[in-house]
Amino acid sequence: MENTKFVITVNREFGSGGREIAIRLGELLGVKVYDKSIVASLTEQYNLSNDEIERIKAKKVNWWSEFCRFYSQHASVAAYTGGRQLTAINREISSMELYEAESKILRELAEKESCIIVGRTGFHIFKDNPNAIRIFLIADYDSRLKRIMEKHGLDEEAARKEIEEYDNSRENFTKAFAKTSRYDARNYDCVLKVSPFTTEQIAQFMAHNIRLKYPQ
Repeated sequence: MENTKFVITVNREFGSGGREIAIRLGELLGVKVYDKSIVASLTEQYNLSNDEIERIKAKKVNWWSEFCRFYSQHASVAAYTGGRQLTAINREISSMELYEAESKILRELAEKESCIIVGRTGFHIFKDNPNAIRIFLIADYDSRLKRIMEKHGLDEEAARKEIEEYDNSRENFTKAFAKTSRYDARNYDCVLKVSPFTTEQIAQFMAHNIRLKYPQ
């Protein structure tokens, strides 16, 4: 019998190390990890809008194999740069149209194989998927502050400002497109405070329990 495909959505507080945890979780489970930089680059590469995705699927019979090659190339760059490089979308697309296109891309990818979605209001996009595990990773403020200062070489004042800006922008994005607060625990299946633990400990804990639910 074919193994059940699952999708893990990981939303996180800025400075919690959630992206690194998601990447390690993907390694442990042997599944792909999709984040903002990969989805944005995919959107640009295929020049997508919401109504063009089905045409691409019909026109490119090997779309999936092409994307796997693209992912392999791009993911290695994203891992090296911390996912912060974002190329410009090469034509004007409205925010809602782009959000809907990205959401549809992610649903298409999750239909192909088990995967991990980082950010992109994944908890909302997959809220009706019975095989979605929606996770929110939080951390205490001091550990977030220390991490941002060390990772980005900022002083305390600049790090505090960056945390405030990211927190506000992510919350505004979530409210605009998902019509809810990203801090509402009811949106998730699991909320974990990661600051007392290492990246490896959290990733191993999550991988162990996901394997129990979805033996591969």
